[in-house]
Amino acid sequence: MRVFVLALTVAVAACYQVSFVPEFAHGKTYVYKYEAFLMGGLPEEGLARAGVKVLSKVFISEAVAGTFMLKLVEPEIFEYSGIWPKDAFIPAPKLTSALAAQLLTPIKFEYANGVVGKVFAPAGISTTVLNIYRGILNIFQLNIKKTQNVYELQEPGTQGVCKTHYIISEDAKAERIMLTKTKDLSQCQERIMKDIGLAYTEKCVECEATGKAMKGAAAFNYVMKPAATGALILEATATELIQFSPFNILNGAAQMEAKQFLTFLEIEKTPVEPIRAEYLHRGSLQYEFGSELLQTPIQLLRISNAEAQIVEVLHHLVTYNVAKVHEDAPLKFIELIQLLRVARYESIEALWSQFKAKPNYRHWILNAIPAIGTHAPLRFFKEKFMADELTMVEAAQVLLSSVHMVTADLEAIKLAEVLAMEPKILANPVLREIVMLGYGTLVAKYCAEYTTCPAELIRPVHELVVQAVARNEIEELVLALKVLGNAGHPSSLKPIMKLLPGFGSAAASLPLRVHIDAVLALRNIAKKEPKIIQDTAVQLFMDKALHPELRMVAAIVLFETRLPMGLVTTLADNLLKETNMQVASFVYSYIKAMTKNTAPDFASVAAACNVAVKILSPKFDRLCYHYSKSLYVDAYHSPWMMGAAASAFYINDAATLLPRAVLAKARTYFAGAYADVLEFGVRTEGIQEALLKYHEAPENADRITKMKEVMKAISEWRADPSSKPLASMYVKFFGQEIAFANIDRAIVDQIIELASGPAIHRYGREVLDGLLAGFTFHYAKPMLVAEIRRIIPTVVGLPMELSFYTAAVAAAAVEFQAEVTPPLPENFHAAQLLKSDINMRAAIAPSVSMHTYAVMGVNTAFIQAALLSRARVHTIVPAKIEARVDMIKGNFKLQFLPVQGIDKIATALVETFAVARNVEDLAAAKFTPMIPVEAQTQLSRERFTSRTSRMSSSLSTSSEILHVDLPRKIIDKLKLPRAFEKKMCAAFETFGIKACTEIESRNAAFIKDCPLYAIIGKHAVFVEVAPAAGPIVEKIEIEIQIGDKAAERIIKVINVSEEEEILGDKNVLMKLEKILVPGFKNATSTSSSSSSSSSSRSRLSSSSSSSASSRSSSSSSRSIRKTVDLNAPISKKTKSVKSISSSSSSSRRSSIRASKSLSSSSSSSSSSRSSSLSKQELYKMTFKKNHVHQHAVSTERVNSKSSASSFEATYNKVKYLQSKLTPAVTILVRAVRADHKAQGFQIAAYLDKETARLQVIFANLAEDNHWRMCADGVMLSYHKFMAKIAWGIECKEYETEITAETGVVGKEPAFRLKLTWDKLPKSMKRYAKELSEYISYIVKEGELSMAKVKNVRKQIKLTVAVASETSLNVVLNTPKRTIYKLAMGLPIALPFEETAAELEAYQDNIAEKISYMITKAHSAECTIVNNKLVTFNNRKYKNEMPHSCYQVLAQDCTKELKFIVLLKRDQAQEQSQITVKIANIDVDMYPRDGVIMVKVNGIEIPINNLPYQHPEAKIQIRQRGQGIALHAPSHGLQEVYFGMNTWKVKVVDWMRGQTCGLCGKADGEFRQEYRTPNGRLTKDAVSYAHSWVMSGKSCREDYGCYMKLESVKLEKQVVLHGEESKCYSVEPVLRCLPGCVPVRTTTVNVGYHCLPIDTNMSRSEGLSSIYEKSVDLRETAEAHLACRCTAQCA
Repeated sequence: MRVFVLALTVAVAACYQVSFVPEFAHGKTYVYKYEAFLMGGLPEEGLARAGVKVLSKVFISEAVAGTFMLKLVEPEIFEYSGIWPKDAFIPAPKLTSALAAQLLTPIKFEYANGVVGKVFAPAGISTTVLNIYRGILNIFQLNIKKTQNVYELQEPGTQGVCKTHYIISEDAKAERIMLTKTKDLSQCQERIMKDIGLAYTEKCVECEATGKAMKGAAAFNYVMKPAATGALILEATATELIQFSPFNILNGAAQMEAKQFLTFLEIEKTPVEPIRAEYLHRGSLQYEFGSELLQTPIQLLRISNAEAQIVEVLHHLVTYNVAKVHEDAPLKFIELIQLLRVARYESIEALWSQFKAKPNYRHWILNAIPAIGTHAPLRFFKEKFMADELTMVEAAQVLLSSVHMVTADLEAIKLAEVLAMEPKILANPVLREIVMLGYGTLVAKYCAEYTTCPAELIRPVHELVVQAVARNEIEELVLALKVLGNAGHPSSLKPIMKLLPGFGSAAASLPLRVHIDAVLALRNIAKKEPKIIQDTAVQLFMDKALHPELRMVAAIVLFETRLPMGLVTTLADNLLKETNMQVASFVYSYIKAMTKNTAPDFASVAAACNVAVKILSPKFDRLCYHYSKSLYVDAYHSPWMMGAAASAFYINDAATLLPRAVLAKARTYFAGAYADVLEFGVRTEGIQEALLKYHEAPENADRITKMKEVMKAISEWRADPSSKPLASMYVKFFGQEIAFANIDRAIVDQIIELASGPAIHRYGREVLDGLLAGFTFHYAKPMLVAEIRRIIPTVVGLPMELSFYTAAVAAAAVEFQAEVTPPLPENFHAAQLLKSDINMRAAIAPSVSMHTYAVMGVNTAFIQAALLSRARVHTIVPAKIEARVDMIKGNFKLQFLPVQGIDKIATALVETFAVARNVEDLAAAKFTPMIPVEAQTQLSRERFTSRTSRMSSSLSTSSEILHVDLPRKIIDKLKLPRAFEKKMCAAFETFGIKACTEIESRNAAFIKDCPLYAIIGKHAVFVEVAPAAGPIVEKIEIEIQIGDKAAERIIKVINVSEEEEILGDKNVLMKLEKILVPGFKNATSTSSSSSSSSSSRSRLSSSSSSSASSRSSSSSSRSIRKTVDLNAPISKKTKSVKSISSSSSSSRRSSIRASKSLSSSSSSSSSSRSSSLSKQELYKMTFKKNHVHQHAVSTERVNSKSSASSFEATYNKVKYLQSKLTPAVTILVRAVRADHKAQGFQIAAYLDKETARLQVIFANLAEDNHWRMCADGVMLSYHKFMAKIAWGIECKEYETEITAETGVVGKEPAFRLKLTWDKLPKSMKRYAKELSEYISYIVKEGELSMAKVKNVRKQIKLTVAVASETSLNVVLNTPKRTIYKLAMGLPIALPFEETAAELEAYQDNIAEKISYMITKAHSAECTIVNNKLVTFNNRKYKNEMPHSCYQVLAQDCTKELKFIVLLKRDQAQEQSQITVKIANIDVDMYPRDGVIMVKVNGIEIPINNLPYQHPEAKIQIRQRGQGIALHAPSHGLQEVYFGMNTWKVKVVDWMRGQTCGLCGKADGEFRQEYRTPNGRLTKDAVSYAHSWVMSGKSCREDYGCYMKLESVKLEKQVVLHGEESKCYSVEPVLRCLPGCVPVRTTTVNVGYHCLPIDTNMSRSEGLSSIYEKSVDLRETAEAHLACRCTAQCA
């Protein structure tokens, strides 16, 4: 029964259930009062805000079932720009009247179950007004569920489909329904938003993990009256708040607040009638973008006649930007762009036709058209270029700008595709490159804007790739790959992978550069498909058979995909087994660099790399700069969501001086996004070789044939591919490649031919004639640097826009005139100018104006209300110059004339306003400063009071509030707002110039200390240059007079008697002061002493200091960890001793190594010496000077004291050479005054050849100014130079002495520079202290050694000693420290000893001498001493030489075969010889009777006739010591030396990686050293050495090599994989020829390949391919070293 009653109750309740869904009954007109406003600003009150307000009545009635009419009655529009909330909205009657026709027109809309459907309106209603209607309809959008009161859903609305929360409650007593719905605008399934200029940026999701740049939400509150058929909305309120800050909204943000109020008034019975017009379907409730896309938010234009307005703006730009840039030129240029966007294409064509013949107008039009942003610029370019109306430079500029600024749509992409196929474009490589790369960019921009990006867009490029591969058109293939890389479309992955080795069959025939470009093309695809690219890149990196450069590029792409922990660990594990040191060094440095990454998007990679670097060995750090490296540095500030990162990649493949490739990239992070701003790459394959190798002699086919015949004796030899000289470079902006260039040998030859041909002389003559004739030049370059916009709708229906604009205009006006006396004839020679008097006058005025705007607010075609931050920079630096060059008289004069009318040379002004303006009343536009002065004062007082109260309460436990009795420290802590104003001036009275900088700043940082508030306000910087107070300066003049007439230019003559009189007066005063002040004598004795006595005291202090140092050595020896004897010259063993800063165990290890290396000279005392070295021995090199005193003065003294005395005697004999000589040079830098008084500076140089003395006096020209600087230098001998520099009043306040001398340290040449002083100015001491701190940092970072030692006071000494031809020992002694570096490498070989002798062959050719010294310093060396060989890569092994057979010691392993060096040991005489085959000669070097002899082409050259110089090629043979040395660096051989027990081969740097033989490849890959002629890597040194033996053909050969290389069978039975097998060596073994028997043997360890025992294999067929087989096991085999043949041998 109870169940029945309950069921009945529920049924009755259901029958009377109230509907919550709003309903408009038929036959009724519902009248509402509607008010909406949208306002932007900072959240604090008392600051300026800008906004728009709409006030109206809303009438709604049903037209037909499900369709309703909505009409606005008495609409009004208000605008706001004032101080909130003090000021009120201001009506805009003119705008209301202008829009009345649209606002009063009713619209139709579908409405059912609380959901707004289609919207209908006449065509006369603009999209902007219709969006206001949508804002009203959005209030009625209610998705009410009957069964739930709390729920969420994705609800369509004006702003898109966003996550919406509903809460419904009912007040039954009051008969009211309360409904609240909120929208999270950051969680939208479909957010309506329009981005412009952001196609090149990528969203950084990780950057927004701790903050957002923009966030918004909306809340709706309804009060409804329930009814049976539907609810009546009595009241509705909507509030929307959007916060934005580029620096993270958590640290303060600007906001846009929108509010709507809808209040029910009454119900009328008169229906709303539609107008007599067709109602068109105009979309749905969702916002639609209209004319605001064409309207720039920084200014509001009333466009009535676009064509006429364009012409007017053009006139303004051309007229006011000639001599200098007008301050408003950037704004006018933006206005021109806006007008062009509105104009029809026909109007643009008419404009071009009108002004194309006027260069000034033409220039502005061509710069503005690309910024239109539609496909019109591409169409314009196509039509005008095809009509030959554009020059080549103009066409490239317009095309490049257009493809990157155009809005990417299907029409623009199609137009670019058509352009790429135009024959005229195809004929021009530059334009075709721009079009093709631009096509890829357009596809990328289109795919970034639209979710669906069809593969058909990029299919034409895929077809181009297929065609290029089929035709083997490498350049076309490279271009297509770069286009695919720009597009970054995932569908391009398969065509690209077909070109990669291991993924496609076509890759094998393609060059390396194609493989690399294919890998780099994957980078933009990786942003969309990182997982797929990771798989591909890992496979490429793990394939060790690929070229190292390709593997390193794959690693770059791999890291950019943000690889996970597992892959990073895989890379680290692979590096431990990596054999290629270039790859190992590159990836290790990349992993290590990424450990310091602070960017949020790479945080996981940084964490993974921190783990991986601990797995790896730190020995990779010890690889030198010849190995590939990765560099990465970044700085990211999370609270501000901004940062920057830079990476650089240095890729090498053979440890050469020049890298194979260099890549660098810069990235910026800002407001939750990032962009790869700039990237460039350079590849230099073969360039070093092309520049340095010998090219003069034609390639000799006979020589190549002869070389190849020789190499046939090498078993299975394969030539390496020759590197084709090629330099390539590319540039990327924002991840898009905009240009690239390939420079091969043919292009270089063309450039050289052009530079050396008659054309360059003709062009040079034309330029010279133009200069002499004079010219006037005006140029202006406008540029729209940035246009970034984000437009989002609000609940009101009006759009909110965030914009950033930067435009700049640079201009230069140049006038130049020249006069030549005497006048030149018509066909003069340039040399005649050297005998002429040339007067030149030039006036130049470069100027720049730049405007930057940041906008947040409402932007429509008829009204704007926004926050506007405007930054304006204007600079102009005018100059008028006159120059005169009189070559005959040796006079050079340069005059700077004053420029009238320009005082301010730089202005920077940043202001933030609240702006409100409408198109109907532009004169009434209102700009309100964001922070008015009165508002700032009021807010400061409130801020002060609140802070005072807080601080008082924290300091006092009582309830009393402290007012004026606060301590001063507390007052200082209160950040009270204060306008910062400062003016700084500096007057250069000597030249009559005064410069002032005025700074003013007023911001909102006193409210909240954050970057956004610090920017908002007003900031100004003004830089002015004006004449200084005092006499008028007519001009500034610089004059140089050389020769006999230099004395005539002397203005200020220094009178010695006057100086002595002044000095005497000073001495009297000093004596008087000594009498009056007791104890003054001791304090002033040092400063009043003469220079000679001070120098002697310096020597005394030096000796006492050194003795004190030695006394204290025992107490401080614990702090000295190094035990390196700097007195001894550095031997080759000593080079390995590293000079690093002393610390812990590493220093102890270096100490042990140093002690061991130095103990070779005296092993018996090594332990005692290392423990008892004094400080002086440690930190001072014993310097023995070369100088011998030769002056007549003090002839009995020959030590350093006598040298100093000789210098002092020379100086004191004639203090000023002016009394003895006329100056050699006079330089005047002066201001020419109207009263003709001297003002400025004078520099006079005197040269006394008799005493080898040079004196330079720098003096002030003012009569009463006795400050000057005197520099005196005396060349005491060819080995010593001394100088004294004094300055101050009469050159007597401060003084320094400089001594430079040569000598020896041990037996090696050395140089010493010594600086001593007695007194220095305080400013110099301050700078010296800063320099000392910087040096300490350099020591720490630069692996230098430093010790704290008490050296000579007031003295700095630098000693440099030669350690070897390519390294130096450097010691720097300062008063308190000694800094030293042993064996510091040099990039050049020093011209001493052997190098000096070798340079004699180059006579006076300085360029070739420098080239030789550079190549020698970087050459790779291979040595053999007593059969112990050290390879180019420093691997050591014993070479058991076979008798009477040639071994390839080193050779050019490319097909060019530039040289071959052969080594042979004669079996009968037990002596070795070397044969060098180079150019068209054979050089034999061999011993005979204890003397090394040499033959050239079989003809012995007597030792007395050396050095020998090849008559054609640059080959030199000379005697060196007890041996013979051959030098041919231009052929790849730096040196071949043959001595009695030592042989050396050195190859030049550009041959690294291209050699082979016993000495190896010289590529730095010491883990891959033992490579046989067929490229196989063997593990046995003896087998490797034997593989380079030139086999004999028959036992009857004359030269007696009776051995050959062959595969041998393993004698013992082998069971492999459970099967009996027979095994053959895959590495050839040296065996005697048939008919010969071994006399001497050795064992070698070789690899064997095994076959089943029953396999039939003929020796001729099977063994010919055995060397290609894999190694199954390794066993020893017997190799023959010497053979004896029987008489019956075949």
